[in-house]
Amino acid sequence: MSEFKNIQELLDDFKDKVITQAKSNLKSTGALKSSLRGYVKESKNSIQISFEMEDYGAFVDQGVKGNKSSNKGNKQSQSPFKFGTNSSLIGKAKGGMSGIMTKWVKQKGFQWKDKKTGRFMSYKSMGYIIARSIYSKGLKPSLFFTKPFEKYFNQLPDELMEMFALDMETIFNQITKSNFKK
Repeated sequence: MSEFKNIQELLDDFKDKVITQAKSNLKSTGALKSSLRGYVKESKNSIQISFEMEDYGAFVDQGVKGNKSSNKGNKQSQSPFKFGTNSSLIGKAKGGMSGIMTKWVKQKGFQWKDKKTGRFMSYKSMGYIIARSIYSKGLKPSLFFTKPFEKYFNQLPDELMEMFALDMETIFNQITKSNFKK
């Protein structure tokens, strides 16, 4: 087995590629994208790699099962996350999902028309409708982080894997559990 002169450099490159690709996979320019960071720390007998992002990043990456249904076509059924039965989370005007969606709709600057009246709906009504839909149907996984992690992990030299007896599934699970709060 060959020795690597600078494992730190190799893993820093891996980390940088994962972060760069994950950022480019995100469609928005918001807080999640700017929060993506990675760290490699080498000690005498160990090496640690970690990734950080906003707490909700795990939900965006892995998706969330809906309360009423999960569309198996988009792999929500494989998500470790699920909306509960607490419908009050939808309707709270400022602190719940409805309030968050209201802010998002205002930020994006679009409004739907009410089919019956022909008038534009309020942002609050639109926020509630979107929140209710997400709560019952769930969120489709984007895999914005998972795909680049797996891609660049598989490109790491075999000798490195043997040297540290690394297993991708174990490593990925450890990183997501320790870095992404559920």
